[in-house]
Amino acid sequence: MVIVSVKWQKQVFPGIEIDTSQPPIVFKTQLYTLTGVPPERQKIMVKGGILKDDADWSTLAVKDGQKLMMIGTADEIVRAPEKGPVFVEDLPEEEQAAALGHSAGLYNLGNTCYMNSTLQCLHSVPELKSALLSYSDNVRGNGVDQTSHSLTVATRNTFGELDKSVRPVAPLHFLQMLRKKYPQFAQQQNNVYMQQDAEECWTQLVYTLSQTLTSEGSEPTASQMKELFGIDLVSRVHCAESGEESSEAESVYSLKCHISHEVNHLHEGLKHGLKTELEKVSPSLGRTAIYTRESRINDLPRYLTVQFVRFFWKRESNQKAKILRKVDYPLELDVYDFCSDELKQKLQAPRQVMRDAENAKFGLKVQGKTNSSKYNEGSSTSAGESSSMDIDKADSSVPKKQITGVYDLIAVLTHKGRSADSGHYVGWVKQDDGKWIEFDDDNPSIRKEEEILKLSGGGDWHMAYICLYKARVI
Repeated sequence: MVIVSVKWQKQVFPGIEIDTSQPPIVFKTQLYTLTGVPPERQKIMVKGGILKDDADWSTLAVKDGQKLMMIGTADEIVRAPEKGPVFVEDLPEEEQAAALGHSAGLYNLGNTCYMNSTLQCLHSVPELKSALLSYSDNVRGNGVDQTSHSLTVATRNTFGELDKSVRPVAPLHFLQMLRKKYPQFAQQQNNVYMQQDAEECWTQLVYTLSQTLTSEGSEPTASQMKELFGIDLVSRVHCAESGEESSEAESVYSLKCHISHEVNHLHEGLKHGLKTELEKVSPSLGRTAIYTRESRINDLPRYLTVQFVRFFWKRESNQKAKILRKVDYPLELDVYDFCSDELKQKLQAPRQVMRDAENAKFGLKVQGKTNSSKYNEGSSTSAGESSSMDIDKADSSVPKKQITGVYDLIAVLTHKGRSADSGHYVGWVKQDDGKWIEFDDDNPSIRKEEEILKLSGGGDWHMAYICLYKARVI
C-alpha cells in the first residue's frame, strides 16, 4: 500500500491510498469519486508518461508521500432545460440515458463483469430495492455477522447510486465487501484478480440478503428474500431395488435446467432437473444403493430464478468446461406442470381468472362467475399486463395478489466464452416500458426483444446462464 497526494486544478487531495496489488483503474475510480473526473478522461503523470489502466505499479516507482499531477475535466451536473421542448435525440448522450429510463452502467474494476451482471439483474426487482432501502446502517439483528451486514449495506448503496446516476458507477465498496465476506472472489493469478463464476456470485449474494433482510411483524426468521425468490419443493425419494420410499421438503432459491443431448428447451431441462438420482446407504440392504428423487414445487415466489447448468468439472483440463448446446427459453414460462397436487389446486382459481381476462381481451366468451371471481372484482387488467401490476407498491391493507404459475421474463444473465472462470458476463434487463437494455459493464445499450431470444446458445456468442422471471398475478 502506497500513500500519495494528487493535485488536480487548484485542489490537492492528500492521503490517498494506492493498493498496488490492484490495477490502476481502481485508483482512477477512487479519484473519480473525489473529483468527478471519469477514469477515461484522467491523465495522471507518472514516471514514463501517462498512467495507463493496466500498467504494472512495480515499474512506475511510485513512493509514499509522492505528489501526482492529474489533468481532466469533471462532468457537469445535469441540469433541466430552462425553456422550450427538447427532443431526446438532441440531448447529450448521458442525458439521453436518463431520459430513456434505464439505470446507469457499472465500471469493470478488473475481471468484475460477473459481479456487474449479477447486480444489474437483481437491481431489476423493485421489491428488493424497497427492502434494502429500509435496511438500517446501524441495526444488526438476528445474529447477523458484521461482514453480512456490511455487504447488505454496500448492496443498498450501490442500488441507490445506480438509480440516481446518469454516469457509470464504480462499485468499489461493494467489491471490497464481497471479497471480505467471500474470499474466493479475491483469488489472484500472477497478481491479477481472476474472473469468477457469476452464478456463484448470485447465489452467495442472495444467501447473504436472505440472512439480513427479515420481515417485520412476522416470525423472527422469516426472510423477505424467501417471499421474493424462495421455492418450496416436496420430493419423493424411492429405491427401486429395496422398495424403500420417503418424502423430503426443502426450500431453494433457483430451479436448475439440466442440459443433455435430449434437452432442447427450458421446459425439458427443468423436468430433468426435478428428477435426479443419488447414491446413499440403504438400511434394508445394508449397503449403498441408487435412489430416485422426484421433486415438485409446493410454493412459488414472486420472482423465479432459473439456472442453466452449463458448466461441469473437466478432470483432464482441471477446470470448469462449458456445454454449448442450444437450449431455447420462453418469454412466458408456465410452471404449472411442475407443481404438487396441493399447489395445483390453489392455482386453479387464479388461472381461471387469468384465462377469462385473456378471453375478454380478445372478445371471446368467458365462463360464468365462479368462486374465483372474487380475485378480479373491479379489475379489467389483462393477463398479458398483470405481471407488471403494482405488487411492489401494494399496501398491507390490500389483499395479497394471487400467483398464477405463469411467469414473464424480466432479466437474463449471459456468458460468452468456454469456461465459467474466463470469458465475459453481461446482464440483459427488461424495463417498465417493455424495452430491453444490455448492461455490458459501463456501456448500456437498447436491444430488441427478438435479440433476447437469440441468447439460447449453440455457439460462442452470449448464451443464457441465469434467467429471472416475474410472476404474473391477478
